[in-house]
Amino acid sequence: MQDRGMAVDHSTLNRWVLKYGPELDKRIRRHLKPTNDSWRVDETYIKIKGVWKYLYRAVDSEGNTLDFMLSAKRDGKAVARFFRKVLKAQHTKTPRVITVDKNAAYPVAIDALKADETIKKETELRQSKYLNNVVEQDHRNIKRIVKPMMGFKSFNSARRTLSGIEAMNMIRKGQVKGVKQGDSVSEVKFIEALFGIAA
Repeated sequence: MQDRGMAVDHSTLNRWVLKYGPELDKRIRRHLKPTNDSWRVDETYIKIKGVWKYLYRAVDSEGNTLDFMLSAKRDGKAVARFFRKVLKAQHTKTPRVITVDKNAAYPVAIDALKADETIKKETELRQSKYLNNVVEQDHRNIKRIVKPMMGFKSFNSARRTLSGIEAMNMIRKGQVKGVKQGDSVSEVKFIEALFGIAA
């Protein structure tokens, strides 16, 4: 904005993030490349009004983002809700194997999903912290952006902001058709086409 001679207040930028973050996430979904059937799932902590909440995240074995969900709770119901969200995504495949850490909520959720036939009975659940390094490393990209924010003021603003952060992360990873990883020019052109604007 400064390059263009425009003065913009930080609160205006925040309003733009809250408005366009979720919209960006929604619009990129149909452009995402298919992911593989080996999932890595983990949760990380996000501070909202001084209280830690949980950001569930899933990537495939190649590090491509499957989906994410902010939750107030860290239990079997929250995990099951997250898995259902991931399974509904157009770019994901039914998992052959799901790798998680030792959190006791994961087996509870998987048992519930197998019982109601949301996932196949053959789906393997592996509880191994070592094998989950892919998703734990991927958290860093989100934490790097969230940390300087010093927490969020509301759950809704956190959810909306994280939608935009995660969507941009997927674009940067090259998960969108026609966008190569690390190619900022194709990223800009894709977003221009997505919103029908010129940058």
